[in-house]
Amino acid sequence: MLQKIKILTDSGCDLPKEMIKEYGINVLPFEITLGGKSFREIFDKSTEEFYEMLSMTDEIPKHSQISPTRFTEAYEQLYSRGATDIICVSINSAGSGTFNNANIAKDDFFEQHPEAVGKIRIFNIDSRSYSIFYGYPLIEAAKKIRKGAEAEDVVAFLEEWFSVCAMYAVPISLKYARRSGRISAAKAFAGELLGLKPIIEFADNTTETVDKIRGEKNIVPKLVECVEKRMTPQTPYIMICGKDDSLAKEVEKELTKRTGRKAEMTAHIGGVVTSNIGPDLVAVLVRRKNK
Repeated sequence: MLQKIKILTDSGCDLPKEMIKEYGINVLPFEITLGGKSFREIFDKSTEEFYEMLSMTDEIPKHSQISPTRFTEAYEQLYSRGATDIICVSINSAGSGTFNNANIAKDDFFEQHPEAVGKIRIFNIDSRSYSIFYGYPLIEAAKKIRKGAEAEDVVAFLEEWFSVCAMYAVPISLKYARRSGRISAAKAFAGELLGLKPIIEFADNTTETVDKIRGEKNIVPKLVECVEKRMTPQTPYIMICGKDDSLAKEVEKELTKRTGRKAEMTAHIGGVVTSNIGPDLVAVLVRRKNK
């Protein structure tokens, strides 16, 4: 049987709408509530519109996990369109129940559609992190599928990516991270009163402070030093920023000097990720050494 592989994910991947459309990625949006209004991330409000809303309030946005019902409906739609394989990648299971709900939905789908057994396979994958950490490899996965890769090979590529990569982020403020409670490293960091900022490693379902920066003028050199020490030489890296990309541009400029490579892309964090770390940060996604 000829494979028809479909990619399914959630909007926490922070891929822009244009890329989602270009690569045929199916996205279930998180619903975000801010200022008494609820909207679907990416689809109802762009990232720029969300930043604008955020600038007009001190409120921390709220969002909920994607329910099993919505996953089941997505599986049914893709099955009805002739999919033989669904590769579903979800936001970090340590910070959201979304991945668990995808697994519940998989069981529900086959219980409700016993005729689908043997006709379609569903691969649910925990991204182990957030944002473009799983958005970027989904683009690469879509390219592999277009070139004729089989589902098992695409799944293996994604699993390997999620096991070897890490994101190194410097949040300018920890207000959001502490109030959301989803980033454990933020709760443990006690240096803000001393003018210190953490470099937080996001990897393997965990967050850890791997270095501390004194003063904003040292953010760029310290983050570059941290990244260069941990990344696999001659491999792609991705820049990540919030509403302001100026620090990201400076970090990329310095990394380009040192590595001879520009970033593969620069991504802006979306509503869900911003709700948990704030709209002001700079981060780099890399493949780690010895992984």
